[in-house]
Amino acid sequence: MQLNEDRLNQFMGKVLGEMGAAMNAALVIVGEQLGLYKAMASAGPMTPAQLAEKTHTDARYVREWLCAQAAGGFVEYDASAGTFTLPDEQAFALAMEDSPAYIPGAFQIISSVVKDTPKLVEAFRTGDGVGWDEHDASLFEGTERFFRPNYAAHLVGEWLPALDGMEARLRAGARVADVGCGHGASTVLMAEAFPRSTFVGFDYHGPSIGTARRAATRRKLANASFQVATAKDFHGEPYDLIACFDCLHDMGDPAGAAAHVKEMLKPGGSWMIVEPFANDQVEKNLNPVGRVFYCASTMICTPASRAQEVGACMGAQAGEARTRAVVAEAGFRTFRRATETPFNVVYEARP
Repeated sequence: MQLNEDRLNQFMGKVLGEMGAAMNAALVIVGEQLGLYKAMASAGPMTPAQLAEKTHTDARYVREWLCAQAAGGFVEYDASAGTFTLPDEQAFALAMEDSPAYIPGAFQIISSVVKDTPKLVEAFRTGDGVGWDEHDASLFEGTERFFRPNYAAHLVGEWLPALDGMEARLRAGARVADVGCGHGASTVLMAEAFPRSTFVGFDYHGPSIGTARRAATRRKLANASFQVATAKDFHGEPYDLIACFDCLHDMGDPAGAAAHVKEMLKPGGSWMIVEPFANDQVEKNLNPVGRVFYCASTMICTPASRAQEVGACMGAQAGEARTRAVVAEAGFRTFRRATETPFNVVYEARP
């Protein structure tokens, strides 16, 4: 083995940064759950004692947490005054739950997959799956909290209007199925925006459906309901719109699900497929966004698919060509890219 010392040092520097980032994931959860970020938002410079008093926490722990946040660039430190400040930009991402950039949910997902590592190690050895329901519960809440800001920013104002004639149908009164709805964030957003339409969220995970029902009840949404069902057996009268948000690639039999979607659509109805942004070639996905999605796909999406019938394992970076092939296999006549964001691609399929 012949080592290039400069390349080794560069890599070790990268690893050092990864170590700090990985350990800080836990500290972000601590800061979010204790309200430390929220207490610092728009508060200006604060000493550890002031932040501890404001949040009813221990000043010594808070001081160490603040130093870690400053070392990572999450907060700023004034050495002359001994104070720490949360800049507005960081507050927008860490302290404002209605912000489209609100990110703490992602760190709950990270926490869950770390806890589930022994299951994934065994899955690598055996080739068996790890079902969504087998993960630590923080995955379910973290996923909803991670995706909801993005959906709130784009779903009603951009994604639905990009579907052919669908916004007008929703305003007039349509039937909508949200398949793989999880905690129901997408279902609730649509139901609130289109009170004349009826929305049914389906998911095979019973506890998530219970959470979704409670969310709709809190918002007094009479036009939203939730039922336990899979993508291949959800039911009801035919739907004007069927939506799958960031879940088609998780399914064991996406082609079978697509065929059932086609059966459940009204004539002239649409299937909206929201998937993680991906190119068809691996080399074009080797970037920060692709890295996050490949990591999530390794720990969550691919094992989830393998745990189901067929086990197609599309993966979170399946890309448009593979998604198109699944839709075409089910007999849809049209498939198009309706719109996109840096994190999602929105497809529309019609029978």
